[in-house]
Amino acid sequence: MTKIVSAIVILAMAAHLIRPLGLPGLTKRGDVWKLAVGAFALIALVVLVRPEGG
Repeated sequence: MTKIVSAIVILAMAAHLIRPLGLPGLTKRGDVWKLAVGAFALIALVVLVRPEGG
């Protein structure tokens, strides 16, 4: 699951660098760091929630 999330976020970051997404808070190319912070939080949440040993 974390690999899928990582791939989606990397694609979103690349797309944002080419053309800003225009979402609230993501209107400039320099806002790509916000996607990275959000991805880190999302991956950490997935790791915490998933069952052990899976």
